[in-house]
Amino acid sequence: MEGIEALMRHIYVFPLVGAALGLIYAAFALALTEITPPGIAAALIIVVIYKLCGINHVDGLADFGDGVSAHTTVEKKISAMKDIYIGTGGVVFVVVVILALYASLTAIPREVLPIALVVAEVTAKQSMIAFAAFSEPLHKGFGSIAIESTSRSDFFAGLIIAALICGALAGPLGIAVLLAAQVTALYMTIVSRRNFGGATGDGFGATNEVARCFALVSAAILTTDGLVGEVLFWTPW
Repeated sequence: MEGIEALMRHIYVFPLVGAALGLIYAAFALALTEITPPGIAAALIIVVIYKLCGINHVDGLADFGDGVSAHTTVEKKISAMKDIYIGTGGVVFVVVVILALYASLTAIPREVLPIALVVAEVTAKQSMIAFAAFSEPLHKGFGSIAIESTSRSDFFAGLIIAALICGALAGPLGIAVLLAAQVTALYMTIVSRRNFGGATGDGFGATNEVARCFALVSAAILTTDGLVGEVLFWTPW
């Protein structure tokens, strides 16, 4: 726990963690797209993502989905989120996110895909900072450590780091994807507050998954529309 608390005091470096992970995904994407069809490459990239990151955040997404989809009181929504068994809402949330990941990975042009993966992971980690910075903890736990340790200054510091990485890698496209992910994170804080009265570690992890998904979907939309892709995608190098 001391290590976790120390990490959370420097949560603004999360985008750098995302960049390191994204570079690994990019390396796999470069190799896989050379030797496999797009659909197979996309599926294997998803396997790589969850092999490296684990499924803790996906578990949070499932629990978050169970709580949000429970049509009852706030107390019962919280109880559904804490339940150790996965419900229909959790299954739907996870399936939709993975389907969207798969669809976007197959839609993003092959030459852009490695960079898009780095940008998406950077923006996903920055989105976790945004969720923590603008939320109030619901109860004690891992999520509360992150939320209580994250200030608005951490959010802006992380945003600057993320913007520099995304802008350097993908120009205006990177910035556009970053902004889309941040809007997603702020929406997640609203959903969490409205349904549970606060935020938990499940919401923290769910934000990572949903933001990565929205980032890749945004990249797919912006790079497959001919002129839009040409205008938005450039790099200084």
